[in-house]
Amino acid sequence: MADIVADSRQSWLRLALATLAATVGGVGMWSVVVALPAVEAEFGISRAAASLPYTLTMMGFALGGIVFGRAVDRYGLARPLAGAGIALGLGYAGTAAAQNLWQFALAQGLLIGAASSVGLGPMMAEVSHWFHRHRATAIAVCASGNYLAGAFWPPVMQQMMTDHGWRMAHLAIGLTCVVVLVPLAWTLRRPAAPCPAGVPAVPAAPAAAHPMAGTLPISPGVLQVALWVAGTACCVAMATPQVHIVAYCGDLGYGAARGTQMLALMLACGIVSRVASGWIADRIGGLRTLLLGSVLQGVALVLYVMYDGLLSLYVISALFGLFQGGIVPSYAVVVREYFPAAEAGERVGKTLMATLLGMALGGWLAGRIFDWSGGYHAAFVHGLAWNLLNVTVVGWLLWLATRQAGAGRRQAPAAAGG
Repeated sequence: MADIVADSRQSWLRLALATLAATVGGVGMWSVVVALPAVEAEFGISRAAASLPYTLTMMGFALGGIVFGRAVDRYGLARPLAGAGIALGLGYAGTAAAQNLWQFALAQGLLIGAASSVGLGPMMAEVSHWFHRHRATAIAVCASGNYLAGAFWPPVMQQMMTDHGWRMAHLAIGLTCVVVLVPLAWTLRRPAAPCPAGVPAVPAAPAAAHPMAGTLPISPGVLQVALWVAGTACCVAMATPQVHIVAYCGDLGYGAARGTQMLALMLACGIVSRVASGWIADRIGGLRTLLLGSVLQGVALVLYVMYDGLLSLYVISALFGLFQGGIVPSYAVVVREYFPAAEAGERVGKTLMATLLGMALGGWLAGRIFDWSGGYHAAFVHGLAWNLLNVTVVGWLLWLATRQAGAGRRQAPAAAGG
């Protein structure tokens, strides 16, 4: 990476193209949410069973993030992205032809979920190598592609389903992924431009923009496990509104179309949150930004427990997007602050694997709790408990970082005096 010019015009252009690719390829995470009521009716299954395709999608997404992360570390972005576009086309063709729940769920998990993962963790890791001063902002903007997909695709898919049915909608989405992502991969095949005279390149392990970076008094293995626990917990909590808002609105009598609008609003606000969180993380660090988002997500879950009116749900969904949108990219920022740059793709993939498994588990558990209790009130309370675990772990990491930074500041004058 020694020939990459940090924060250059080439860097920002690449970020724009990567975000576009993430927006198109990110459809896999959200189309299954919109299709949930139709799939439930088509196959005559329970809410928990209808949540299974989402669970397998997130599991495929999680494992795919590690595989594609390693591929991006080794080969660059172009080949993994082209392969993902083709896999998405095949996956959507498979779901459109599915004759039972398991065929639908396997196509979602093995092809759509795994292929969609290239637009999140691997893409963020690759983009991070092109920035130094604005790294957290760039990571957050790239991560916003996932939420741009959530804001764009659900209403488009809902309209396609209304006009042509869910099977034709899946075929159309698969074709779009192939037509857009394969050419985009070709445009992203070029390496970074050589560094002009007098312009510094990105160092292999750049210093962070805030004083606490790289100062955790625990081993990399312990840090990785802590991030896994925190990521799983926060996303079990996050899953209930994101996965079940469409079905929830249908159960309340507002209709699936209203729920789809709320999901799009939630994710559109999440875009604002992600970009803002990157700006904040460039100034206060990834751990503080992560803790802030986690606490605010808990506030939104409390509001879901308290209110279920139509207008209230629109407002709470917007707040939920604003509060939690920056959580996932903050994990990538933390990884880049505390792990070597050469491990970025694999480490980000491993960390986001936990968040995605949390989404998978949370979506399924919320469906099970609904089947058991007959409503979503208990599911939101259940999410709050997981959110508390997340806040506890992240708060502990931040306490360690703050204590270590304080010790470093006390040692510096002593060393100077010696």
